[in-house]
Amino acid sequence: MPFIPDSAILVQFAIAIVILAITPGPDMTLYVGRALSQGRAAGLACMMGAMAGIFIHSTLIAIGLSALIVASPNAFFALKIGGAGYLIWLAIQAIRSGSAFSLNTGAKVKKSLLANWMTGIGINLLNPKIILFFVTFLPQFVSAADPDAPGKLMFLGIMVIVVSVPITIPMILAADRFALMLRSKPLVTRIVDWLFAGVFSAFAVKILMTQTR
Repeated sequence: MPFIPDSAILVQFAIAIVILAITPGPDMTLYVGRALSQGRAAGLACMMGAMAGIFIHSTLIAIGLSALIVASPNAFFALKIGGAGYLIWLAIQAIRSGSAFSLNTGAKVKKSLLANWMTGIGINLLNPKIILFFVTFLPQFVSAADPDAPGKLMFLGIMVIVVSVPITIPMILAADRFALMLRSKPLVTRIVDWLFAGVFSAFAVKILMTQTR
């Protein structure tokens, strides 16, 4: 199918998403915190809300970047170069600052599943870092000369959800043990940080070398 990227691209993209999914951050803090304070269903509802946000981001980016490709391939090229720089910055931040997992369950006030879902989608859609990441990350896996770029961008966006959900659900279902592990074994999160930094630095270097050939 024309909208499915090459297998090599899919493998590289899947590796990046797996690393993102297991890296402790604000989204994971939300899921695990809600699961601990309000039950697993609340944590899962927050996660599904965030995944809905990712779908919306993917749709808007596929439309917007596709228009940019048609209007100005050079601008799209500049975006990819900027994206490579952003990936390097994320790698440096991961090593310097480490993962963010400041769990605070707060008061155990029960909210409806819809309210938790709305919390998840709201945090996702209104987070400028997520917007910036998607705008700079997805273009690394498509070519400005590819006539099927819109479909491939959308496919990759949906792939983020498909890969992330099976990894995240077990973390929510075992929220108490997962939170305890992160707190008692900081070495684990540091290993993930370095893995994150290594993978994203490699992507950035690959993009920069490819564009200069």
